[in-house]
Amino acid sequence: MSESRTMPPIEETGLTQGEVIALRESGLNNTVKASTSRSLVDIVRANVFTLFNGIIFAAMVMVLITGSWRDAVFGLIIIINTGIGICTELKAKRTLDKLSILVASDYLVHRDGKDVEVPHNDIVLGDLMWIRSGEQVPADAQIVHTWGLELDESMLTGESRTVRKGEGCDIFSGSTAISGMALVKVIAVGEHSYAAKLTAQAKVYKKTVSDLNKGINTILKFMTFLVVPLCVLLIWSQARTVGGWNVAISTGEWRSAVISAVAGVVGMIPEGLVLLTSLNFALAAIRLARKNTLVQELESVETLARVDCLNLDKTGTVTDGTIRLDSVKLLDIRSSGIMCGNVNEHDVRQALFDLSNEGQPNGTGQAILSGLREQGFVDGTVEARVPFSSARKWSSIYDGNAVWTMGAPEVILSQIDGDHADILKQVNDFANDGNRVLLVARIDGAAPDDYETNPKLNPASCPIALVCCSEHIRADAEETLAWFREQGVRCRVISGDNPVTVGAIARKVHLTGEHEPRFMDARELPADITELAQVLENVDVLGRVLPDQKKAIVEALHAGEHVVAMTGDGVNDALAIKEADLGIAMGNAAPATKAVAQVVLVDSKFSHLPDVVARGRQVMANMERVASLFLVKTVYSALISLGVVLTQIPFPYLPRHITYVGGLTIGIPAFILALAPNTRRYIPGFLKRVLHFAVPCGVAVGLSILSTSWLLPIFMKWDVQDSGAQLAMLRGVNAIILLMMGVFVLARVAKPLHSWRGILVLAFAAIGFGGMLVKPVADFFALVVPTGQMLAATMVAMVLSALVFLVCLRLVPKILSIVPYFKKTRQS
Repeated sequence: MSESRTMPPIEETGLTQGEVIALRESGLNNTVKASTSRSLVDIVRANVFTLFNGIIFAAMVMVLITGSWRDAVFGLIIIINTGIGICTELKAKRTLDKLSILVASDYLVHRDGKDVEVPHNDIVLGDLMWIRSGEQVPADAQIVHTWGLELDESMLTGESRTVRKGEGCDIFSGSTAISGMALVKVIAVGEHSYAAKLTAQAKVYKKTVSDLNKGINTILKFMTFLVVPLCVLLIWSQARTVGGWNVAISTGEWRSAVISAVAGVVGMIPEGLVLLTSLNFALAAIRLARKNTLVQELESVETLARVDCLNLDKTGTVTDGTIRLDSVKLLDIRSSGIMCGNVNEHDVRQALFDLSNEGQPNGTGQAILSGLREQGFVDGTVEARVPFSSARKWSSIYDGNAVWTMGAPEVILSQIDGDHADILKQVNDFANDGNRVLLVARIDGAAPDDYETNPKLNPASCPIALVCCSEHIRADAEETLAWFREQGVRCRVISGDNPVTVGAIARKVHLTGEHEPRFMDARELPADITELAQVLENVDVLGRVLPDQKKAIVEALHAGEHVVAMTGDGVNDALAIKEADLGIAMGNAAPATKAVAQVVLVDSKFSHLPDVVARGRQVMANMERVASLFLVKTVYSALISLGVVLTQIPFPYLPRHITYVGGLTIGIPAFILALAPNTRRYIPGFLKRVLHFAVPCGVAVGLSILSTSWLLPIFMKWDVQDSGAQLAMLRGVNAIILLMMGVFVLARVAKPLHSWRGILVLAFAAIGFGGMLVKPVADFFALVVPTGQMLAATMVAMVLSALVFLVCLRLVPKILSIVPYFKKTRQS
């Protein structure tokens, strides 16, 4: 605690040191316990005890009980997938723990008749505290005395209109003092304060469920109902093939029955797809992080892929935010017949300096101050001030002789007397050149008594001068916008500035390509969401947009069935960013804005946005491609298991066979394909499209394996139920058929094959068949190389399987087309 500079004299003495100590010991200080709703135990429990893990773990235990550990290697997927999930959520927990609407800093309180600075946490209930311009309110309080305090409460309400506060008014923690100052009495601290309650809500962990994840979960839920009874039936049927349970138990053949049942069950679970989804979301986040882009929710990667509409804030995206003062042009007042007294250029520039010299001037104000300081201007006389408000669009000062006003020309001119058509024409001419134009108006005489508490523009004010400033356009803006046009993403610029000015900048960066951008004043927008949606279809640039309109614009685009991304950096953008499907905050954005955004551009570079969208599209388009591979295995495993139960034959292959074939034709190729470039915009309906591909291929593979299992023993005159060697040979042949069919499916998924994709398919086919010739590999995975008559039979089986594959690809889609679920499936 340190003593601070002298503040305005007041009669109150504040709390004594003894009272402060007593209140602190009672827990009535401004400390908030930092914790999320999810503990480490909750996170571990949620990721370990999942439906997917339960099925795989049960299957692994069943195999281990038989003593055949080689057939249980599929269980490693549990460890990997669970580890990724826990690490991801722990990272989210750390982010949430750091989240706070309040920015911790020192504050000035009045105790024992003195002003002293104390940390945020040392403020106690009943403290007298100074709130100064630029400070954030740390605790709920009631105003005792005010010297023109004006607050921005948008961090709490999303409404960015600055609010003038009088004595007796309540103010809430999390709001920010824009101008003036006040002495306040603290009425709520710690977890009882308004901001703490909001922070608690923001810290509640909410897992975003993507279309892809919903599809996978649907499959897993279906498998749950199918797996248990089918596993029981498989064990029963396999026991019968060896002579019944008595024989199976006495001879030890029950182990083979269990392993066979697990082979069917594990094949039906797309375990690699679950892992690959987690890995790809994580890899996308890592790759974007390398380019200074923070993805705060991994599942938002899917939203990146679906975006077709991007709302841009002009400042900080199209322009870099730097502004310079270009000129101050006095208006020819006499030619308009308006009498405004004697005004010279020096007086106008001095007033302009004082109007801009607020506690926290915006970018335009800073540019004006910088330009006028270079001309030698310093602080002038200001007896009263009305700070700039985004709602009013103007600011004002009283210098002892006259009231000066500066702000948006069309707003000011609409509220003062006279015909100002000539002035508006000049404003539009300057704005058409891309200038940001402000108007300075003046009225002689004293300010009204309620000048600061009830600010109004005097209709008798005279327009004096036009101020022209210009913004620096980002060097990469035109190229970035061109990329979005090529990718089918509609970009709109939304700004609080003059629509003509914004339109001119949009024209310079070719926002709409060779076409002239269509601009509109947001004050003319309809309030009805449906009408607004229709209007927006024909608008590229919106100017004079109020903060509450930004959210309405997002809602209207949603009504038009668009997937909307919204960029922003101010607290007034928070509600629109939260309303958007994808909120993108700049790195210099307010904490509350970054908190509700799914993506943060750490270095605030607009040029990173194509990487953000392209990465999302790559992940989702490729995941849809590779999901087809995994679900083919699910379909044919279910079909084969059903065929085995109905026809009472030994299971056609071992779990290690499906591990070998699946790894070479699904798992590893899928991982490579998932990393390939792909800019196709993702469209909802993942599961339907994937099944439309997977069902025909899965049926083809399943029928091929079953046909071989039924016909080959007849052709070879084998008794596979009595001869373990002949059963092993049959399973070895089926492994070859399965590998061949897996290569066929991989070739279909990897198309077009005239590039590296064709080489990929050939490489894994060579590795798969070549592995059978490597003795350690063949021994571990129980692979066989047929010879003699067996080789000929295998070749015939492969040809027949290829024919079955082709027939199924033609017939099954036609059968599916009459199934209601698939009638409206949109093809990729």
